[in-house]
Amino acid sequence: MRGGATDWEVVRRLAQRLELDLGRPIKNLSKGNKQKVGVVQALMHHPELLMLDEPTSGLDPLMQQEVLKLIREARAGGATVFFSSHIMSEVQAVADRVAMIRQGEIVEVAKTSALIRRALRRTTVQFKEPVDSSALAAVPGVTLLQHDGTSVTLQVEGDMDRLIVALGAFPVRDLETTRPSLEELFLAYYRTS
Repeated sequence: MRGGATDWEVVRRLAQRLELDLGRPIKNLSKGNKQKVGVVQALMHHPELLMLDEPTSGLDPLMQQEVLKLIREARAGGATVFFSSHIMSEVQAVADRVAMIRQGEIVEVAKTSALIRRALRRTTVQFKEPVDSSALAAVPGVTLLQHDGTSVTLQVEGDMDRLIVALGAFPVRDLETTRPSLEELFLAYYRTS
């Protein structure tokens, strides 16, 4: 017992937060609800060490956020959390440091913020009229991936500042930037190491 709560009370609180029906047999649960059972089992005893492999897999976005909140609460309560995920936003929400593993060996441990600064972004720019994109391709850290007259797709390494400054000379209609998945970051890292 911790703080006067019995194990069963802790389980009920966790199940309530995850909207998990404790009255149904596990064999009758969906993949997402079975995932919730695993999260409850992992957290119910307030472990000092928490090892989670893709804990939000199969959950809807609201439940994913609740699981991440539970993990952050465990960290704030003093637990050490080992967490694997291919979703960069989850890693950012939970991890201070990221370990990169190649062929079963840790090849680097980096702060999450440093990994993100190294990350490549894919940026699509829609213009109001056809443009010559050669000036954008000349920006340091920018690679032109595709150009079809009124739109370009670029790969941007590092800060976006230089690209944003260069775009000031163009009639921009829309700009969309996506971050790569953690898997893409690792693949990019492996290609350069």
